[in-house]
Amino acid sequence: MSTPAVDDFREYLLALQQGVCDKVESYESGTRFVCERLVGERGGLAQPRVLSGGDVFERAAVNFSHSSGDRLSSAATARRPDLVGLSYQAVSLSLIMHPRNPYVPTTHMNLRLFVAGQGDAARWWFGGGFDLTPYYGFDVDAIHWHQTARTAVEPFGEDHYPTMKAACDRYFFLPHRGEPRGIGGLFFDDFNDGDFEGCRALVQSVGDAFSAAYFPIVDRRKAQSYGDEQRAFQQVRRGRYVEFNLLQDRGTLYGLQAGARVESVLASMPPSVSWSYCREEKPGSKEAELYERFLVPRDWANLSD
Repeated sequence: MSTPAVDDFREYLLALQQGVCDKVESYESGTRFVCERLVGERGGLAQPRVLSGGDVFERAAVNFSHSSGDRLSSAATARRPDLVGLSYQAVSLSLIMHPRNPYVPTTHMNLRLFVAGQGDAARWWFGGGFDLTPYYGFDVDAIHWHQTARTAVEPFGEDHYPTMKAACDRYFFLPHRGEPRGIGGLFFDDFNDGDFEGCRALVQSVGDAFSAAYFPIVDRRKAQSYGDEQRAFQQVRRGRYVEFNLLQDRGTLYGLQAGARVESVLASMPPSVSWSYCREEKPGSKEAELYERFLVPRDWANLSD
């Protein structure tokens, strides 16, 4: 296996962070990201960027981090006990978009590289993907999202999209609710299938595809009129997002166990949510349709609008 080029992937993620932030700011009349640069004692870097109170995005967090340590946390080694006690480097970009308009879906992307150990004996793997969490479902949006995801990974192997889609459906699932968080997308973990350069090319293709997958949906929905009823449903569904992040998400647990800055780890949370006791949606409503048609595994990429 080739030597992991951490620095090159780091520079790619920093450029991707800047590009996504520029695009988000282009939607806003004056709201800008709060940008911080926090340099660690071991040469690491945390570069969180958070936008709050925008016209289109109530909150958007696009956070870069590069960390290292003498040993991996228990969250990182829970499924890899052979790595206990090894030094590590971890470089990642994690983003979350919480739109104001309930017809614009929330989205999340994470791209990361872990290297455990040093020198020729170093072990490396990538992880990440992107997923979509609509509050109101539209076939054209779901089809576009999944077709763009397929296009990003299919050149690297025809089995990647169905495998990564199925993994996404499994991961972004709330077992205590018995329901998915959203309509999925791509998810991969412990990914080191082949040589390093080939894996990095696939991961960067996913990162490059994000804007093409998400922002056309924003353009299509951001001016759609809504009322208090739609806003209330958005708040309830945002509660599901919080439940997943706090109860299920390995990335949140890893960040907290690794001693990452809490404000950065929890920047992915929506700015406001609500929980409703024993809420039931009206049969035939658009809210009920989300559960019946969209929050079920579906082969969106092979459908037509």
